[in-house]
Amino acid sequence: MQMIQQPALVNLVISSGEPAGVGPEVSIAAALAFLQEQPAGTITLLGDPSAFSAVGIPKELSTRLKVESIALTAPVVAGQLNSANAQYVLNILDAAVQGCLEGRFDAMVTAPIQKSVINEGSASSDTLFTGHTEYLAKLCHQEHVVMMLCATLPAGFLDLQKGRDLRVALATTHLPLSAVSGALNYQNILETIQIVDRDLQKKFGIAKPVIRVAGLNPHAGESGYLGREEIDVIAPAIEAAKDLGIEVSGPYPGDTMFDAKSLDGVDAFIAMYHDQGLAPFKFVSFGGGVNVTLGLPIIRTSVDHGTALDIAGKGLADPNSMLEALRLAYQLAINIKNVKNLKI
Repeated sequence: MQMIQQPALVNLVISSGEPAGVGPEVSIAAALAFLQEQPAGTITLLGDPSAFSAVGIPKELSTRLKVESIALTAPVVAGQLNSANAQYVLNILDAAVQGCLEGRFDAMVTAPIQKSVINEGSASSDTLFTGHTEYLAKLCHQEHVVMMLCATLPAGFLDLQKGRDLRVALATTHLPLSAVSGALNYQNILETIQIVDRDLQKKFGIAKPVIRVAGLNPHAGESGYLGREEIDVIAPAIEAAKDLGIEVSGPYPGDTMFDAKSLDGVDAFIAMYHDQGLAPFKFVSFGGGVNVTLGLPIIRTSVDHGTALDIAGKGLADPNSMLEALRLAYQLAINIKNVKNLKI
């Protein structure tokens, strides 16, 4: 990634997610690994101390890895969901966001949650809980945020001459497929392009991002024969973004936009709906992807996997995605600090 590297104290916070899933175990495993490799970082784990009691914190890391206690509502059995702990999960998220907004933490990293549990058991959710992205937008009072997945593809893979970063952003997030077309409009797509462009500059340190945008329909609508969303909505938004000085192109057919040869010249791809972007992304990222929420006044990264209830508590969970999320959160925080220092 095009980021400035320099030692700086960065305070990260981890929301440990669904307590019956793999969140707590990957959180502490990744935290320990990250602090061993990064001496300029500190981490605060949010959650009930019992969730982390199986792993001891080495004495040499005890000053840089803290557990901030948030009490469970009900006892936890690994792999068994309990809607009584829905509010506990939201309390963790609320505390992480508040700490970032107050400046206590430089970035937050989230472990996976179970949406169904929150919808079944939360006393404070007056509307359907559709995911981290939407919930964090509400907490931060942002009308429009963008979900983007990031991964570094190694040299040799897909005949790449060197490692390259793959970034895939979404114009819509957690919607039924039948609702996607109705959710797409000119303003939504234009704002998505603007948010991606702005945060790639501000948080990722890319001076002039290059962005590709997908169409919605097969063959990008086939000149209107397979749908008019490309003609009536997507293409006009792309042209408006170009007029604002953004280097963006499209709409491309979804099945050909993700061309390995294009990775040298494209900083981010924007897909129109969840699986259009995440299916190809996860196929090539090998579980090492990181979810980033763009458009927030804070930095938030996350794992790209779910709660994995079938292996929770068995010592089988792979902390690699959480470790990558911590690494990226640290790098983004460094970028923000550097930008602020340049303005002083």
